[in-house]
Amino acid sequence: MNATMQRFSLSGKRALITGGTRGIGFALAAGLAQAGAQVIISGRQQSTLDAAVAQLRQIDVTASGILLDVTQPDRIRAAFATLDAPDILINNAGTEQICPSLEVDEALWQRIVDTNLKGAFFCAQAAARLMATNGGGAIVNLCSLTSKVGVPGAAAYGASKSGLVGLTHTLSSEWATLGIRVNAIGPGYFSTDMTEVFYQDRAWCTAMLAKIPLGRFGELEDLTGAAIFLCSDAARYITGQVLYVDGGYLASI
Repeated sequence: MNATMQRFSLSGKRALITGGTRGIGFALAAGLAQAGAQVIISGRQQSTLDAAVAQLRQIDVTASGILLDVTQPDRIRAAFATLDAPDILINNAGTEQICPSLEVDEALWQRIVDTNLKGAFFCAQAAARLMATNGGGAIVNLCSLTSKVGVPGAAAYGASKSGLVGLTHTLSSEWATLGIRVNAIGPGYFSTDMTEVFYQDRAWCTAMLAKIPLGRFGELEDLTGAAIFLCSDAARYITGQVLYVDGGYLASI
């Protein structure tokens, strides 16, 4: 491997991916592992976690799992206390529920914001405390198009994902002296278990595709290159940025 390609390698690095049992999180875990990282995925159910770890090991990568509810800061601290210092944290755990803003109640708001924003902060904090003793590391937060544009029915989700942008900026500025880089990825339209219901609507798909210059929805593998890059030494001078992987959607509106 030449010197340029070596900068993109994650060989020898430990990576924790929250919400890594399915969808985007699982794809990112597989991508980082194939780039050489030892991956740890978190999930809330042991059976789902075990199945995902087994699936990762089938592609001949080093993978393990840890039970974690990111809405509970005390459980986050307890989980990280069992880990060696990670070199990489991917804050992917998230939830979404479309609901008209006039109908959003406190329970819905709390569930979404606690998972997407509070959980990301306390996972980042716990990881940074370990990274700071180990020469630094890279944190990547999973944002969204709703971090940038308004989507009807996504008040709580959009608020949480917009908050992640602010969090990325703040932590990148504060933790740079610790050797910790903090960036974010903003996926465009990707079909996952959480969003599949939208893609079953043919009229919605036609309307959305007309807004995407590349003319297609994202495939999960389209996100792995961005994550590998931001976590690698190739991005060692990049922090505080949000990289939107959206087929050109934001540039065209």
